[in-house]
Amino acid sequence: MGKEMKAPDIRPADMKWTREPREYRIEPGRIEITTMPHTDLWQRTYYHFRNDNAPVLQAETEEKFFSFIVKTEFAGSCHRFDQCGIVMYLDAENWLKAAVEYENESFQHLGSVVTNDGYSDWATTAIPAAARTMWYRLSRREDDYRIECSGDGRNFTQMRICHMRQGGGRIRFGIYACSPENSSFKAVFTDMRVTECAWKAHDGQQPD
Repeated sequence: MGKEMKAPDIRPADMKWTREPREYRIEPGRIEITTMPHTDLWQRTYYHFRNDNAPVLQAETEEKFFSFIVKTEFAGSCHRFDQCGIVMYLDAENWLKAAVEYENESFQHLGSVVTNDGYSDWATTAIPAAARTMWYRLSRREDDYRIECSGDGRNFTQMRICHMRQGGGRIRFGIYACSPENSSFKAVFTDMRVTECAWKAHDGQQPD
């Protein structure tokens, strides 16, 4: 087991685009992305299509233990699958993300997707359509990851734990926004920071 260390602070100036969007704004403490229609991240499962054109803004690190937190605001999302959230995008076939995806006037999907070796899954729960903000926390312990969400930025609830087959070395992590169907909205990201790993070592059953 490696030594747990504090990860370096994250600044937008240190982040790099994968597929830079046509319209965005970066200010101190605030990032806005205006999504373009027919942008998405998904690989094969169920739908059989491969979508890999969503804009992604990420920092890069070799640190094995850290947590990344961001607040998302999506007041303008109003079309099916409009989404913005947290992401760890390694390449087209290996990535994870978490977001609220708009469904209709009654509910949205709060969910996460993990893609290993070119196949995506999608785990969701329904939340009211009135929700217009969400916090996320992505925590890394070597090549294992935990995604959490929060309505207030203080009390986080676990969404999932997963293993990334290509996630044991240098990784990239950050934010994304997209509109898979014929729509567009403004996604706002604030309160972005990196902290010591909030996902503590397991204190129950010992490893084999």
